[in-house]
Amino acid sequence: MTYFIAGLIALIVFSGFLNQILGANPKWLSSTVKKAGGIAVIAFGVFLLARGRWEMALPAFLAGATLLGIMPGQAALSGWGQAGNKTPRQNSTVRSRFVEMVLDIDTGEMSGRFIAGSLAGQTLEQIPLARLIEAFAEIDGESAQLLEAYLDRREPGWRENAHGDAGARQGGTPSSSAMTEEEAYQILGLQPGADEKAIRGAHRALMKKLHPDQGGSTWLASRVNQAKDTLLDRHGRNS
Repeated sequence: MTYFIAGLIALIVFSGFLNQILGANPKWLSSTVKKAGGIAVIAFGVFLLARGRWEMALPAFLAGATLLGIMPGQAALSGWGQAGNKTPRQNSTVRSRFVEMVLDIDTGEMSGRFIAGSLAGQTLEQIPLARLIEAFAEIDGESAQLLEAYLDRREPGWRENAHGDAGARQGGTPSSSAMTEEEAYQILGLQPGADEKAIRGAHRALMKKLHPDQGGSTWLASRVNQAKDTLLDRHGRNS
């Protein structure tokens, strides 16, 4: 008898929504089915409680509340279900005359390509180490700093094979040229218009990857600092 009544309640609820369900979009359908199911289960719990079956009514109330999204643990459960969905990767991009470098802020992975010179269009990953070292002779100082930062990640012992002043600039001072807001946003991996909290958060995340104490690049760290100061100065002017 108990199961017959429960089935009857479910049938009534289902038939009441049948016309709306037909042709509905999946998102609305999923939400509606959850709510209808939650109401039906709670109604069934009330019936059980009226029959004195409290040991079965309590689980029904809990299940119904969960379906309706009013359980305290529902948010955590929902977050767990979405944990596998990857958020878009946030990249920091630094450009010089010859080299463009991209740092994955989440993983610390560094990649890049030549955008000018005899190696233009080639990615750094596809170029042999010996050829990259030769490239120091044909690029400017900022491009050399970027290339050094990349090689320090890819081949930590590369300087042993370098000749002349290749790598001698590591730890040098940042460019004295003014940084544009567009460049600053790209370096911090932010969209234009990001607020102060986002700027400081992106700066902290990048410094964890690039700070010299963590095996990063002094020059790149200085560029990240310059990007932060450029954008915070803008916020100061607008406040």
